[in-house]
Amino acid sequence: MKSKLLNVFMPMVLVLAMGSCSHYSNEEIVTADKSLITNYEYSTEETQLLQMINDYRVSNGLNALITINHISYKSMEHNDYMITKNVVNHDFFAERAQNLMDVLGAYKVGENVAYNFSCPTNVLNAWLNSPTHKANLDGNYTHFGLSISINPITGKKYYTNMFIKK
Repeated sequence: MKSKLLNVFMPMVLVLAMGSCSHYSNEEIVTADKSLITNYEYSTEETQLLQMINDYRVSNGLNALITINHISYKSMEHNDYMITKNVVNHDFFAERAQNLMDVLGAYKVGENVAYNFSCPTNVLNAWLNSPTHKANLDGNYTHFGLSISINPITGKKYYTNMFIKK
């Protein structure tokens, strides 16, 4: 029984370890697309996860974060990239961070990614049990956004959650 549980949870642990959070606050990278995205349609699960993150933060004496559609759109773009490449990573995080700095006036950016969790509760619990992901959830941020995308071939869910301070 114990080995079966290890076989089930080990891939999730590996994904969390490989897809740990990222931080960026350097302004040297230039991105080409500086247009503000204002439209983003949130799924029920995305709205639920945003609320769960804010509930967690407030229950721990932290400020609630304000949702920005542009951040969720950039998160969705990263999910699409990960689905296309069949990977879970932070590739091009510096470019996404620079975009949020240029377009939104952010001066601090963080990112959490995850893969193959069935529901918002499970991904939030995984992030809370990972010190590097939890550091972003507890971070000194003011705004956030996220996207949950489903690989149309495998049905697996990809999560990108970005945080900014401005």
